[in-house]
Amino acid sequence: MWRHGPGEPALLERGGSRRSYLRWKRIQDVALSLLALAVLWPLLLIICLLVVADDPRGGPIFRQERVGRGGRSFQMYKFRTMCVDAEARLEELSPLNEMNGPIFKMREDPRITRVGRFLRKTSLDELPQLLNVLRGEMSLVGPRPPLPREVAQYTLYEWQRLSVTPGLTCYWQVRPDRYALSMGQWVALDLMYIQERCLRLDWQLMLQTVGTMVRGSGQ
Repeated sequence: MWRHGPGEPALLERGGSRRSYLRWKRIQDVALSLLALAVLWPLLLIICLLVVADDPRGGPIFRQERVGRGGRSFQMYKFRTMCVDAEARLEELSPLNEMNGPIFKMREDPRITRVGRFLRKTSLDELPQLLNVLRGEMSLVGPRPPLPREVAQYTLYEWQRLSVTPGLTCYWQVRPDRYALSMGQWVALDLMYIQERCLRLDWQLMLQTVGTMVRGSGQ
């Protein structure tokens, strides 16, 4: 059963099994994020140095306002992959948007730096979001958090993506043809995850994401 309204859950949560899943999902998020940060900190430091060396005009970490569960805003962290004036140049590039709907995607975005292109291809630019996971603003698995300007254009159907905690990865991230998908197909995948989610599915998506990173199929 679905609800169609900002701030309301798209899928009504019922039963102890769902509550148990959410509790274990949070435990899993915290444990795996702490483990990943403990193991990967040398790599994170190296990436910071490479980002600054490639474009010393800005710092290595990019903070951006995103929209999470129920329409609540938070600051999402990423390794900086674009030039420092990337946001100011967005309007001039908007006619070249390769996605329909409110999301901007462009394969050959001229704002992306040399190191940034590698980080995006391997999805390493997303690693700082492990801090967002620890803070409870994100989960390891869930729909990607949208920008406020994207949410401002959402229909009631698209608002359903915000019924759960956003994540680092989901169905869209592991699709080899993800950049050929329409906004409607992307939303449909997210809603399918919301309906089907369980710990087994979360682990499947996390393992598939590792494979995607190794293959370097990001953009």
